[in-house]
Amino acid sequence: MHEQSVTNVAVKKPAWCRGPLIALKCVIDEVHGHALASYRMDEESCGFLIGPASDPFFLDGIVRMDNRANKLHAIDAVTYPRTARTYFDLDPLRFAREVDGRAADGRPVKVLYHSHLDTTAHFSETDAAAALMGGSEPAYNIAYLITSVVLGKIDEAKLYVWSDERREFFESQLLVVERR
Repeated sequence: MHEQSVTNVAVKKPAWCRGPLIALKCVIDEVHGHALASYRMDEESCGFLIGPASDPFFLDGIVRMDNRANKLHAIDAVTYPRTARTYFDLDPLRFAREVDGRAADGRPVKVLYHSHLDTTAHFSETDAAAALMGGSEPAYNIAYLITSVVLGKIDEAKLYVWSDERREFFESQLLVVERR
């Protein structure tokens, strides 16, 4: 009987995982609009940005998602102690279907976005834990955009990507353009 050797092959991650990224202004305007509307409801916004697989650094679409944090908190405040003011929870099955379906259609999910209310656009420990989903690296090959809304106005927006070398998230550049 012959022993078969197994070699660990590094899976090449898509370019958008590394940044920098380029987004249409109308897309970022909609991200900001969603953040402001959610702020008025005392909730973090959440959703994702898409773009053509053939242009890996380009973002030209947005899909809003529902923040389920308040609903989960209302059902079981012990298990879900945080409200949508300081936390977002999106439907994980719907998100997984969106990631798979859009990749198959050639318009992959490239960025998960959400907002922070009355604080900075920092990548928090909670954000990192959610992205890692208990693993040692992000569960999805995507970047993360956080928009800060302070006193009802957009304060800042920052893009974060994962570094395989440093084993942490770090800020990357997001260039906003009128058209491509």
